[in-house]
Amino acid sequence: MTAVDPARSAQMARVRGRDTKPEMRVRKVLHAAGLRYRLHVRRLPGAPDLVFPSRRVALFVHGCFWHRHPGCAAARLPKSRLEFWEPKLVGNVERDKRNRAALEAAGWKVMVIWECETRDRDALARLAENIRRQRPKKTEG
Repeated sequence: MTAVDPARSAQMARVRGRDTKPEMRVRKVLHAAGLRYRLHVRRLPGAPDLVFPSRRVALFVHGCFWHRHPGCAAARLPKSRLEFWEPKLVGNVERDKRNRAALEAAGWKVMVIWECETRDRDALARLAENIRRQRPKKTEG
């Protein structure tokens, strides 16, 4: 086993899985657009970051590095400890595929916005419009 730099370990321990800056940017814009959601619904595969139950939409805010955003500079591989990072990051992508397939099989529309896209106002506006276009499901009553 390779020794791990304590400073690197402390840095990685600070990486959060929820309430990240990109996620908060998305939540702010969607809420301002009048869209209401639930956060991190654990009963759904992958515990999507935002869930719009009435529209059956599950939204993931993916970090470009952690989820390997194709073509994004932030998705580069680290230079050290490749024997650790490659299987970890490939595993993340495979898990994302399984979760997406399970959600779609259960009748959910799955959407992803990448971390780098959360800085683009137009991309966020398009996301809000795409969610709005998903018609609310009729309820019996």
